Amino acid sequence: MTNVDTTPREALEQFFGFSQFKGEQEAIIQNVLDGKNTFVIMPTGGGKSLCYQLPALMSEGTAIVVSPLIALMKNQVDAIRGFSSDDGVAHFLNSSLTRNETLKVKEDIRAGKTKLLYVAPESLTKKENVEFLTEIRISFFAIDEAHCISEWGHDFRPEYRNLRTIFDKIKRVPVIALTATATGKVQEDILKNLDIPNATTYKASFNRPNLYYEVRPKRDVNREITKYVKQHSGRSGIIYCLSRKKVEEVAETLNVNGIKALPYHAGMDAAQRADHQDKFLMEDVDVIVATIAFGMGIDKPDVRFVIHHDIPKSLESYYQETGRGGRDGGEGKCVAFYSYKDIEKLEKFLQGKPVAEQEIGKQLLQDTVGYAETSMCRRKYLLHYFGEEMKGTDCGSCDNCTNPQETFEAKDDLALVLDAVVESKERHKAKYICDLLTGTETSEIKNYKGDKLEIYGKGDEKESQHWMAVLRQGLVHGFLHKDIETYGNLSLTEAGKKFKKKPVSIKFVKERDYTSDEGGDDDFNSAGGRGAADEKLMAMLKDLRQQVAKKHKLPPYVIFQDPSLEEMTMRYPVTMDDLTQVTGVGPGKAAKYGKPFVDLIAKYVDENDIAREDEMVVRSVVNKSGNKVHIIQNIDKRLPLDAIARGKGLSMNDLLTELESIVMSGTKLDINYHINDILEADVQEEIMDYFRGSETDNIETAHQEFDGDYSEEEIRLIRLKFMSEVAN
Repeated sequence: MTNVDTTPREALEQFFGFSQFKGEQEAIIQNVLDGKNTFVIMPTGGGKSLCYQLPALMSEGTAIVVSPLIALMKNQVDAIRGFSSDDGVAHFLNSSLTRNETLKVKEDIRAGKTKLLYVAPESLTKKENVEFLTEIRISFFAIDEAHCISEWGHDFRPEYRNLRTIFDKIKRVPVIALTATATGKVQEDILKNLDIPNATTYKASFNRPNLYYEVRPKRDVNREITKYVKQHSGRSGIIYCLSRKKVEEVAETLNVNGIKALPYHAGMDAAQRADHQDKFLMEDVDVIVATIAFGMGIDKPDVRFVIHHDIPKSLESYYQETGRGGRDGGEGKCVAFYSYKDIEKLEKFLQGKPVAEQEIGKQLLQDTVGYAETSMCRRKYLLHYFGEEMKGTDCGSCDNCTNPQETFEAKDDLALVLDAVVESKERHKAKYICDLLTGTETSEIKNYKGDKLEIYGKGDEKESQHWMAVLRQGLVHGFLHKDIETYGNLSLTEAGKKFKKKPVSIKFVKERDYTSDEGGDDDFNSAGGRGAADEKLMAMLKDLRQQVAKKHKLPPYVIFQDPSLEEMTMRYPVTMDDLTQVTGVGPGKAAKYGKPFVDLIAKYVDENDIAREDEMVVRSVVNKSGNKVHIIQNIDKRLPLDAIARGKGLSMNDLLTELESIVMSGTKLDINYHINDILEADVQEEIMDYFRGSETDNIETAHQEFDGDYSEEEIRLIRLKFMSEVAN
């Protein structure tokens, strides 16, 4: 216990061994010690926890800290105990404790040893805990991750909304609420819900100058991530994915490529999660691949990169997750892979939720799209979102500033956008304004009679994407205001009204193209064409394929599919072993047709002095299906295909896709026993003949060719037989 006369600075030295506070920490701590309500908005890495830990150690009684995650509590309690000779100084009270452990916690608190008690909001709803807390001396309540209170926050938790009611049942003591991310709307919500309108608010700048922001189109993402991590070998990094399945897949891909990585998600048991987290903190592994739950309050200062495999559902989430990079002030690179398809998936998740929640969710998603697609300075865009203005237009530390897009004269376009907003009575969102300008007939345009307005279709010579860029930049430059209460309706600011009256020259930035080509059409290998990295080599490989196909009297696609050739132009495989790492080339196929291809590539690499990065050969595990061995064994036993599908919980369509993947990688499958049961020999021969002579193996084309005489399933089965017998 500290002497009452001790100053915060002396206590900082005494407890933590630091001689200096960061930013406004000292003023915040003094405010708490003075018994006043306090609200702290401080970016990740700014030293939030010290703002309640130090006053708790200096005050009479126990501070109750509400925290959302058990892993977070453990981490914080361990850290505090590390600075004290008595483990009783800090405890947590949650569902992970046994009865005896809970009694020990209460004993230490009653004895006056415990200065900080971490509780989950759920624990506070238990009657026995509330009764216990009313008996003890409480210095103050601290609410960490306070954005969980607000429905507009990125991590809303209903139980957080009841905290004030519970606090009042216990006793009225000062409150300190802390969050790393909060827009104006969220801040207002927090103060109102906690009933602390008089709280002294401390808001640190949201600018993290050491973080570099970059957004890349989502193409061949596992390969790109693996290359990126290899280029930053030996450094700590976090990779965020939206689904558990993706977390497992990315972690496996990294491990196959010699990178020490571990998964972390809610599907794992608590002990395993804690073990993976500790290994990351102790640097036994370099990379954690995680769902968003990872990293809250994890104090690892030297995370050098944060990668988003999927774009998060709000900019607050994105800001908080990237904020785990470079907390020591050193380098922190933040790379997000973006495809609008991910946004559409996230929108689907909103379906079925209450209408207000859906509207909020959509609005948050649109802000994320704006950030991902913008060509203006990303830092400026982010800071504007959090209500902070950055001077100038170039931060020098994001992809848009280091590799700027062309600018264009936006005077007329901005004027037209402002006219459209005014003419539609300032009652609509950005998408409606774009539809209005391009003259797109949507149900909303019809309902609001937008097609009757004079401005309808006035901007139809430019695409919707262009108008969205003008709108976004008009917002960030302060000509437009977006109203949160009405889920994003646009209106003119004073600056906008002035510009509308008298337009002046203004430069805006052209948008980048973030269209993704994930997936592909119904070719046998649906990896989808990425386009050749080396067009000259691609042309040579196609010629060679033509010659080999002629020699074997086969269609070219049987030798190697286009996506396989495209990958060869990226990887430059010069040995048979290299060749088998190319998607769609198994050992069988490489042995049968590969030699002339690797010879040609080796000669080409040598003649053109191409530096092959051996370590950049990214081994893929995506086609490796857990079902593969099981399926092959059951086909060897001649089990009916529908029985194999049922046994694995697959539809027939999914099973055929699995079989195609197996055959594509060079394994021979004999499914004649199944085909002979359902198709006559002459029918089989007719379809086989078609594939022998066809330039493409596309099912749709074959289906049309046979005028629908055979089902797609029948055609796919014969294509499997053909590829298995002829290509492998």
